[in-house]
Amino acid sequence: MAVHELKPKNTDSEKITINLGPVDLGQIDLLVQEGFYANRTDLIRTAIRNQLAQHGEAIRQTVARKSLVLGMQHYSRADLEAVQAAGERLQIQVLGLASIAPDVPAELALATIESITVLGALHASAAVRSALAGRIH
Repeated sequence: MAVHELKPKNTDSEKITINLGPVDLGQIDLLVQEGFYANRTDLIRTAIRNQLAQHGEAIRQTVARKSLVLGMQHYSRADLEAVQAAGERLQIQVLGLASIAPDVPAELALATIESITVLGALHASAAVRSALAGRIH
C-alpha cells in the first residue's frame, strides 16, 4: 500500500460549487479585472490556501490525533488479496485521496474493508462504492 504526497495538479483536482452574493462576486471580478488574479478560480484557490495555511497547525494536530494518512492511499487488488489472506480487515482513514483499483471486485472489498473515512476524495468503481456504501463515512 503506497502513500504519496499530494501535489496540486489540475488533473488531480475535484470540482466544487460555491454560492456567492453579487457583491462578493463583483469584488472578485474587480480584482481579476485589475490584474490581481488571473481569474476567479485563481483568487478562490489563493484564498483557500491562505486559510489552510493559517490553520495548518490545527490540521496537523488533528491528522495525528485521528491517525489519518495524509496524501494519497491506493489499494490494489493484490493489496486487498494479501489483507484477506492474512485474515485482516482495513479501517481506511485518509485526508487527501483514497483509491481502490478498478479491478477490485465488490466481494473482495466487502471482505477486506471494515470502514472508510476520507476527507477529500474517494476513487472506486461504482460496484465497490455501492457495496461499501454503509461503511463509507
